[in-house]
Amino acid sequence: MYRDEILKLLEDVRDGAVAPEEALTSLKMAPFDDLGYAKVDVQREVRQGIPEVIYGAGKTTEQILGIVASMRGRGREDILITRLSAEAAEVIAREIPLEYHKEARIGIAWRREKELTGCVVVACGGTSDIPVCEEAALTAELFGNRVVRLYDVGVSGLHRLLSNLEILAHARVVVAAAGMEGALASVIGGLVDCPVIAVPTSVGYGANFHGLSALLSMLNSCASGVSVVNIDNGFGAGYLAGMINKIETAKN
Repeated sequence: MYRDEILKLLEDVRDGAVAPEEALTSLKMAPFDDLGYAKVDVQREVRQGIPEVIYGAGKTTEQILGIVASMRGRGREDILITRLSAEAAEVIAREIPLEYHKEARIGIAWRREKELTGCVVVACGGTSDIPVCEEAALTAELFGNRVVRLYDVGVSGLHRLLSNLEILAHARVVVAAAGMEGALASVIGGLVDCPVIAVPTSVGYGANFHGLSALLSMLNSCASGVSVVNIDNGFGAGYLAGMINKIETAKN
C-alpha cells in the first residue's frame, strides 16, 4: 500500500466511509506482496519516501517482470531496475514500457516527467568511471533531483576540476567517483561546504585490488564531510545524495 492509498484510507475513516477495524485489516494485509520467489515491499515508500528498487542481477526476466507487475498493479510509476543486462532489458522491453541505459545498466519502467529540484553534482576521476557515475546520476534524477555531471576531472589534471569551482560552490551534495588511488573525493572535500559521497570504483591496475585501494584511501580521507559507499555502488551514492538534496531543498 503506497502513501496516497494510506492517506485515502485514513480520509475514508475520518469521513465514516470505512470502519476503523476494516482499515486496520487493510493495513495489516499490506506490508508486502508475496510472489513466492520475492516479497515485494509495497510500504517502503511510506517508510522511506522512495519505493522499492529492483536489483536485476541474478534474477530471471520472468521474475523481474513479476515484481514490476506487482508494483505497477498498485499504481507505481518510475520503477527502477539496477544492474540490468542489455539482453534482459531487450526481453523486458517487449512486455512493458522500459527506458534502458546500457552504460549504467539501469532500466526504468513507466518513467514519467517530473520537476527536478536542488543541485546534486556527480563527478568522476576518469572516463572509465562514467558507468558508476551514470548509475548514481540516473538514480538521483529519477527521484526528482537536479543533477550536474562533471566527468573526467581527476587529480592527474587538477586544472580540469578547478575550472568548475563555481558549479561545485552551488552543490548541495557531491558524489565523487574515482578508481586508482581514489584521491578525487578528498580534493573535492577540501573545496566545498556540502557533504561529499565518495564512490570507490574498481578501475585501476593490479595494486588497485579491484577498487580496494580506492576504498581504503577514501575511508582515510583527511577532508571533513566525506562519507564512503561500497565499491562501484553508484546506486547507493545516488540514492543517498538524493535524500540529502531533498532535505536541503525543504529548508529553502
